[in-house]
Parts: sequence; structure tokens; C-alpha cells
Amino acid sequence: MVATGLPSGWVIKMSRSHNREYYYNQSTKESVWEPPAGTDLEQLNKYHNQPTKVRASHLLVKHSGSRRPASWKSEHITRSKQEAIDILKQHQQRILNGEATLEQIATTESDCSSAKRGGDLGFFERGQMQPAFEEAAFGLDVGEMSDIVETDSGVHLVLRTA
Repeated sequence: MVATGLPSGWVIKMSRSHNREYYYNQSTKESVWEPPAGTDLEQLNKYHNQPTKVRASHLLVKHSGSRRPASWKSEHITRSKQEAIDILKQHQQRILNGEATLEQIATTESDCSSAKRGGDLGFFERGQMQPAFEEAAFGLDVGEMSDIVETDSGVHLVLRTA
């Protein structure tokens, strides 16, 4: 995966009022138009040469520490984070063994409402998903599946579809 090349704590955001990227330090709340000091400009250039939109599907397993520990499958999710990871590893192995596709498993097992679409999230741009999820999705080639990705929502397998 291609990282942004920004110093620790800095992220790239999109200004709605100016319709352009800016750099934001999540710790200090500082924002600047130009790359901050310490940026690896070569990495930043690689990052910018990635696609601006991707399409992905995912399989989400929530746990009790998830941002919202409930889903269409269960009103109150009580499993531990490790139990969620173990469940997701079993699904991952089934996919890698060719026993089922991510889409097939997501339809019945994903804790996301996208399950009814086989986990399809449609197209999205940078800044629309949680950072770890976004980094995984944009770092994949079309048809490639991520390893386990942890976000505030739970644990995911991400499949880039376009």
C-alpha cells in the first residue's frame, strides 16, 4: 500500500468550500494548503497518482467495542474483538480456499447493511471512509482482497472491485 508520505498525525482532507485538498494535523488541529514540513514528497506524489475513486465490497464483523455494537443481524453484539477477528479469519480462509466468495459470505454474515448487496459499498472517494479502511481499499488492485482491517466499526475484509 502507498502511504501519504505525510509526517505523523497529518492527514489529507478535502475542502468543501474551496474544492481542493488541504493538510490537517489531527493532534494540533492545524490546517495548511501546502504539504507540511517533513513530508516525503516522492511518497506524496505516488499517493496522488492512485485512483481518485474506487469501488469495494467488504465483510464486516462487529464486536462489543465497535462504534455501534448492533447490526441488522443482532440488536446487541457482545462478542470480543478477538472473537470477531477469529470469525473473520474463518471467513477469509473459506474465500482463499475457493469455498465461497466474499459476496456470498457477506450476504449472510456481514454486520453491515451492505450485506443485502453482497457487501458492495459502491464507488467512494478519499475522505469518505474511515482512514484504515480507505488506505486498504485504495492500496488494493482490482480483484484483490485485503488482510484483516480494523476500524471503529469492527474488523473487515475489503475486496476492491473497480
